[in-house]
Amino acid sequence: MSIGKSTVSGIVFLLVFASVPAQAGELEFDARSRQQIPGASGQYRVVSERLTWAPAETAIIICDVWDRHWCKGATLRGAELAPRINDVARKAREMGALIIHAPSGTMDSYKNHSGRKIARSAPKAANLPEDIAQWCRWINAEEEAVGYPIDHSDGGCDCTPQCKQGSPWRGQIGTIEISDKDAVSDSGVEIWNLLEHRGIDNVIIMGVHTNMCVLGRPFGLRNMARFGKNVVLMRDLTDTMYNSHMHPVVNHFTGTDLVVEHVEKFVCPTITSAALTGKPRFRFRNDKRSRVVFISAESEYGAAESLPGFAHELETKYGLCCEILQGSTAKSGKDRNYIPGMEALADADLAVLFVRRRALPAADMAYFREYMESGKPLIGLRTASHAFDTRGKAPQGYAEWPDLDPTVLGGRYHGHHGSGPKCTVTTADGAEAHPILAGVQVPFASIGSLYEVRPLGKSTKQLLIGTIPGKASEPVAWTNKYGKSRVFYTSLGHPDDFKNEDFRTFLINAAFWAMNKPLPK
Repeated sequence: MSIGKSTVSGIVFLLVFASVPAQAGELEFDARSRQQIPGASGQYRVVSERLTWAPAETAIIICDVWDRHWCKGATLRGAELAPRINDVARKAREMGALIIHAPSGTMDSYKNHSGRKIARSAPKAANLPEDIAQWCRWINAEEEAVGYPIDHSDGGCDCTPQCKQGSPWRGQIGTIEISDKDAVSDSGVEIWNLLEHRGIDNVIIMGVHTNMCVLGRPFGLRNMARFGKNVVLMRDLTDTMYNSHMHPVVNHFTGTDLVVEHVEKFVCPTITSAALTGKPRFRFRNDKRSRVVFISAESEYGAAESLPGFAHELETKYGLCCEILQGSTAKSGKDRNYIPGMEALADADLAVLFVRRRALPAADMAYFREYMESGKPLIGLRTASHAFDTRGKAPQGYAEWPDLDPTVLGGRYHGHHGSGPKCTVTTADGAEAHPILAGVQVPFASIGSLYEVRPLGKSTKQLLIGTIPGKASEPVAWTNKYGKSRVFYTSLGHPDDFKNEDFRTFLINAAFWAMNKPLPK
């Protein structure tokens, strides 16, 4: 695959960019996609790549953020998105990117606008795709076979009663400024010609609605991707038409997240507005879900493969909002000590740490330390006991937290027994009534090597004990307090553990216990 162009291969879109520091004035993003796990049908891991784009070679397309939608709820959410979209557009415009406003079906309102002249004046491109004037319902047969993760066959209105459908829009919402440098078009042909005329290969699409217009319009994600543009969705500046009473019967905003995951699997990567605005990523005011941020970077125990499925369970069955910050799984290399998106901790309600011997850029470690000092909860999984201890191998300017284990988790990791013997897991004395163990059937077995962690800190409470033949038993799960933070740690976390219902049950319980919320029923 040629560098700098996006392609769709099989059922996974994989964008490859050089991971190099951005030069002054360049646009730099962490692009997230999902890659199918070999031999595991329907299961995906999160993949992150660093994008560095020249503003003059980049366009933003603002899709269908109308002044009014037939659905009242959609109208309100669009109005809520608009100020942040305007902030992003203003910043990108100042840097030299082209802004294209695409309020479909309203071009008559702009017939005398300079933006229409800009859009129409570009000459016909030599490589104008044959189908660029048409909607694209599916990017390929694989996407069509899987279908959407949500049912929007009723139109997607989440209001009670549902609103009457129609076409009340007359233009783009006024909150979003249209500069005399911007283009205005809803034509795939015009937009393609304009992009080619200006030498623009990079496209950022935001607006509404992801499961309809943003994906399918002639200028939408699917056409931009299949015809060779480097296209990304700005995932925090979009919304779906989804009625939460329809399949899979989840929160409206979870429905949007599921569509975003679908985009990342089949169409193109996604980014957030944070890199351009310097603000936390956008969140709708009615999105009251607790936010769980998974921090993953290790190469020994398959966290990159195990965590997405567990996060999906938390989202769809328990109503949590989950985000996976996936670092490199390589044992070496310049990207080993970078975990994208650590700023997500700023508004997280729970952090889950599954990292092994990494250092972080100082600013990123500061996000984690500030999170812990704020009194928010933490769950540590297996290698979290030595998450940020590189044994003196940290690159210059990178930060570690070598005493995280005794200071925060309450353990004393100093090695592990060899792999092979099954570990029998039983309840620690006096822990039978602890809420984290509610519904957990013990004993159960784990094939992961038993960690040596004694002695635990005085503030810990042992919950589960692991035993292998011929060796002293070791605690394998406990709670601790760090300042005002509730902390749970388990040395379990082998890939087979995530297949064990009892393991997943106590992890789910631990998440709710850590956030001081009632356990799910």
